[in-house]
Amino acid sequence: MFFLSDTYTSLKADCRKGEGFLEKDALLTVRGLHVGFRINDRFYDAVDGVSFTLKHNEILAIVGESGCGKSSLATSIIGLHHDRNVRVTGEILFGERNLLELDDEEMNKIRGAEIAMIFQDPLSALNPLMRIGDQIEEALAYHTDYTREEREEQVMRLLKQVGIPKPEQTARQFPHQLSGGMRQRVMIAMAISCKPKIIIADEPTTALDVTIQAQILDLLKELQEETGAGIILITHDLGVVAEMADRVMVMYAGEIIEEAPVQKLFMHPKHPYTRLLFHSMPQLHSKDERLHVIEGTVPSLANLPRTGCRFSHRIPWIPKEAHEKHPSFHEISKDHYVQCICWKHFYFRKGASNNAARR
Repeated sequence: MFFLSDTYTSLKADCRKGEGFLEKDALLTVRGLHVGFRINDRFYDAVDGVSFTLKHNEILAIVGESGCGKSSLATSIIGLHHDRNVRVTGEILFGERNLLELDDEEMNKIRGAEIAMIFQDPLSALNPLMRIGDQIEEALAYHTDYTREEREEQVMRLLKQVGIPKPEQTARQFPHQLSGGMRQRVMIAMAISCKPKIIIADEPTTALDVTIQAQILDLLKELQEETGAGIILITHDLGVVAEMADRVMVMYAGEIIEEAPVQKLFMHPKHPYTRLLFHSMPQLHSKDERLHVIEGTVPSLANLPRTGCRFSHRIPWIPKEAHEKHPSFHEISKDHYVQCICWKHFYFRKGASNNAARR
């Protein structure tokens, strides 16, 4: 586990490369993205009007609690929503192309070659009936004109690159024969095999022990610096964000509610949800024995309010008039955006978190 207090000092001194980007540096531009899921005969948006850019050589973290729409956002970018019960609208611009307008053949040429994804559960993502080497080689066979010998050499090089000590042995093994950390390294090898411009990492360190987690994160950072790829890092771990990200977007109930360079967000969080997230994290030097708890729960997709501030019911001590009826983004400082004006009126209610923890 990364403790936030360990990172504040370095964040003050380390103004990472997340600031100062120009729009011309945009690698991916998402505009008004909606991802809706059918419940009975209606579609309900799990991603509701999200817009952002990913820039060259940038690690963009998307954080939020489970069910906020992070993974739905990721899978829509890589084009994995092929189901009549899912509706995706808006624009996902990769260069001059809107990915949502491409057919399957065109998208298959991009997926894996120019945009790759590291999935949350490698055991489920890997084919249990194929050897590791064959799975990595499959992407090379589809996207490159390498000979069989060249592909085999490339597989060995990739396995060594991601820190697998016995690549020849690992290439002959099946996924179930590897540990969780080894499977995740294989997923990373597959993702970088064709040197993509964008890597989407969906909770890449979930269920890994702390030592392996640190190794995987260091590996991702090294690969990003080596290839210059843009990385979308999806996580709920704010410690990981502090260690890795250049820029951060905070999601709640399908919307982006705050966006800022990493050092600004950690030093000056503004939205009530962001502040409560930080407040609920364990602090290394805190004397408080109980963790603070955010009151209430996220509404179900069908019951999610589609007007007003979606977080208002979880901070009931803030008056209704402190929220916007139609919340919009406000740039409160350079490159720091917050949704709704309720952040101006928010305060921590004394004793509320501890009472919630006892319940």
